Amino acid sequence: MRRRPIITVGLICAAVAGVVLWVIHGRLVGHWLQVHTGTVNEPGPYYGFWSGFGSDLTEFGIIGAIATGVYQLVRKYNCHHPGCWRVGNHLAAGGEFMLCYRHHPGYQGKKPTHDLIQRMHREHLERQAAMLGQLHEVHEQLIAKPAAAHRGSGPDAATAQATRSANAQAPRDAE
Repeated sequence: MRRRPIITVGLICAAVAGVVLWVIHGRLVGHWLQVHTGTVNEPGPYYGFWSGFGSDLTEFGIIGAIATGVYQLVRKYNCHHPGCWRVGNHLAAGGEFMLCYRHHPGYQGKKPTHDLIQRMHREHLERQAAMLGQLHEVHEQLIAKPAAAHRGSGPDAATAQATRSANAQAPRDAE
């Protein structure tokens, strides 16, 4: 059974129980809140609040902003596997995911050894060389196509063809 629905139902039940207890003991809870927020037994209305609990609202905002920044930083650098809190410092899927060594498919749950690093580096270099070779072949084909198309068509193509055939048939007397 999954934990998330159980935790959600538990939190909802706890919230409902808290509201029911607050309603039943409303006077006690209300007095407790008034005393602890500083809104009773003071010379003026809400003087105790603004000089006590209310003055801390700024600190709560600062702490919340720092906590949010830390959470975002952790979320950016932790492993992208759901539920894993380890730091993900190994790229996967072409750099789309950051995974820890336990969840990276190349490491199979073990920390990378020197031999594994050497093998993966060699495989990476071979893949890069293969891609570079394919790119070079495509580049050569693209260069060859316009040259062939340029030689075989156009207004000067017939003149150039006639000149070549005349040069090929002419006797070489200059030797």
